[in-house]
Amino acid sequence: MKTTKVIDSESFRRTVNRLAHEVVERKKGTENLVIVGIRTRGEHLARRLAKKIEEIEGKEVQVGILDITLYRDDLRGRLDQPQLKSTEILFDVTGKEVVLVDDVLFTGRTIRSALNALTDLGRPALIELLVLVDRGHRELPIKADFIGKSVPTSLKQEIRVLMTEIDHEDAVVLLETEGDGKESGQ
Repeated sequence: MKTTKVIDSESFRRTVNRLAHEVVERKKGTENLVIVGIRTRGEHLARRLAKKIEEIEGKEVQVGILDITLYRDDLRGRLDQPQLKSTEILFDVTGKEVVLVDDVLFTGRTIRSALNALTDLGRPALIELLVLVDRGHRELPIKADFIGKSVPTSLKQEIRVLMTEIDHEDAVVLLETEGDGKESGQ
């Protein structure tokens, strides 16, 4: 399997910093802002963004973690027992400006599931989407508000985000696959 690194460690760091600055600039601060990461890599990205925003603004930003397992339509019938992890949102999302964070935007199905899960918890004033990588191939009318990098791909390619917290390095790699690229959801 051929792999190509599209974002190295230093570019990864700069991209997260830029995204944090973009969020602060668009929001004009952090007053009503909360950040919610989609498990698993979106969770780590959300924490990093919140930390960077805190460095920029000098104010803590609440971070929540969203598990969308039971909301995904692509897993129905494929798993006997879904691997449930917990949603950890210790604040009311009602009336908040939520930045929903994920690592890769592909078909839009993960985001649709996340929107369903999030609105089951309350009624945010606004939900904006932040992704590290947008690879195209949407099946649903979903568009990111903040994008780290757009990486056009074919369906025979896969984007993999590596994060220090899980993979011991920060990088984004492009993989050539045999299938149509949809099996992994990336």
